[in-house]
Amino acid sequence: MPNPLTVDDIVPLIAALTPQERARLFRLIAKPQSDDARLYRAIPATEQEFSADGELVAWEGEDWENVA
Repeated sequence: MPNPLTVDDIVPLIAALTPQERARLFRLIAKPQSDDARLYRAIPATEQEFSADGELVAWEGEDWENVA
């Protein structure tokens, strides 16, 4: 497996691009890749992804009745 590039590796490559190529790269980076609904239909969230410890939630809810 090749070593991952770092920012220090990539910046000189971006600097070497023509202004048109650099603008195209920035448009591709900024372009929304997909909407969340389509992503979650393709790869549904697992049960553990949004789970919470019930005791923690109960602890956080204590004494709110006295807040005015």
